[in-house]
Amino acid sequence: MSTVAEVFAHTLKEIGVRYVFGVPSGNMIDYVEALRKEDGIDFILVGHEATAAFLAGVCGRLTGVPGACFATFGPGATNLSTGVGGAQLDRFPLLAFTDEMPDELLKRTVQMNINHQQLFFPLTKWTTRLNENNVEEIILKGAGIATDDQPGAVHIGIPAGIGGNQVQKVKAEVDYLRLEKKRWSPLVADQIAKVEKLIQKCKKPVLAVGLSAVHVKINEQLVALAEKLQAPVVLTPMAKGLFPENHPLYAGVLFHALSNQVAKVYSQADLVIGIGYDPVEFNYEDWMPEVPLIHIDQQEADVANGKIPEVFNVLGALDLALNELQKLDVNPKAWDHQVLEANKQHILQMLTPKDDSFGSLAVLDGLRKVLPDEGILNVDVGAHLHLVGQQWRTPKPEKLLMTNGWSSMGFAIPAALAAKLCNPDLPVAALMGDCGFLMMVGELATAKRLNLNIVFVVIYDESLSLISIKQNKKNFDSSYGTDLHLLSDEPTNHYFGVSVVRVTNSEAYKIALEKAFAGDGPVVIEAVVSNNEYEDLVLQPNK
Repeated sequence: MSTVAEVFAHTLKEIGVRYVFGVPSGNMIDYVEALRKEDGIDFILVGHEATAAFLAGVCGRLTGVPGACFATFGPGATNLSTGVGGAQLDRFPLLAFTDEMPDELLKRTVQMNINHQQLFFPLTKWTTRLNENNVEEIILKGAGIATDDQPGAVHIGIPAGIGGNQVQKVKAEVDYLRLEKKRWSPLVADQIAKVEKLIQKCKKPVLAVGLSAVHVKINEQLVALAEKLQAPVVLTPMAKGLFPENHPLYAGVLFHALSNQVAKVYSQADLVIGIGYDPVEFNYEDWMPEVPLIHIDQQEADVANGKIPEVFNVLGALDLALNELQKLDVNPKAWDHQVLEANKQHILQMLTPKDDSFGSLAVLDGLRKVLPDEGILNVDVGAHLHLVGQQWRTPKPEKLLMTNGWSSMGFAIPAALAAKLCNPDLPVAALMGDCGFLMMVGELATAKRLNLNIVFVVIYDESLSLISIKQNKKNFDSSYGTDLHLLSDEPTNHYFGVSVVRVTNSEAYKIALEKAFAGDGPVVIEAVVSNNEYEDLVLQPNK
């Protein structure tokens, strides 16, 4: 017979989980030992439980198999919850396990004891508690929920003290998790007629593609639909890479840098067609003109009452819906391609660093030139993210990882660790501001211990730049509470054994990047810049 811990490890391995991340507790050592003995799956120690959840979520995003993480009672669980919330709102499939008190102590006053079910209820798609008789069943059900429809987080509490208990019945082999996704029938006649009428009536439709579209393979269908309608395409930040940026109908990214320039396109629209549009990134009414909306997704459009004159929901599988739209008898629309191209080129020109300058634009531009297209960039939250969202050339969505649903600072370092573990043969970089770096710098020890060749680029402008810009827009003191002043006069040569290079110009930066990517371990590059480029580029009006 197998123990609870052994069934736990085997079941996770069989559904495709490769790593379980966490900080061990006394109760967890049974499970760590079971993971050690189970071929094909490993436990990885991290410095903080939030890192464990971020790592697991990004593994889920990249592989499609739920990532897995583990934390102890109380403070371990609350630390973990930051990354669990990230998986939930960034739509990453995740299984988060925590210690819980045994039944007889659940409602007692006990050291470290809080109600984990209540803690994780608003942060997950499902939270539950297993016992020694349903370990496999609960894990499989949780994995199904985490990956079904809109991916997200699942929390499973594990009562203390059961890890070594024998499980009476367990299957010899667990079938690999293969979920039967819901498949809707093609659009019914009245839906087709309504969609066709709205599209036929309009002169300038815009396609708005969002995060839900990332989870299905519809790149070619998007291009075909845009070309059929001759309609420009805008993307939400986490959908960047779904539509080729060199296509004449690509108009830009919503919400990020120079959104006022992107608005020059979509503000002319007399119909918006949302495809896989998830408002967790940016609500429709915050940017749309007051025109009808066709919303194609598995979830109904979430819009404020009275803000959009007409909303028509087409609910179902995106690939099936796009196939039906391809069959519609509608005429190409009246957009001026020269105007679209001129606007796009203007945006690109404004995001091109000036000669001999070394600001955030030059940091992004230099990194893009050195990082191959197959490489993966992981970006933290901050003013630099707004530049990345518009400027960074992104061949596929999985080549640019960010958090724009949860939007937690500190994301880039654990995301890069996960990207490298999932893709050991690909070049991986993390880009962050100095404050985001400060939040997660301890995880460089994890990168060093695992000997992961990741290039960590830190933009040092010694400020919370995005907040400073917001303060300035309200005529507040833009330095109060946001100045960091972290840099010492003399650069350090390492953090936790990870080599550090400080650069102050583009040539030194290029040399540092090339050397770092050619190495065999992690490297930190401190790019010292001013923050004066942001003011005219980010937080521009969306209408």
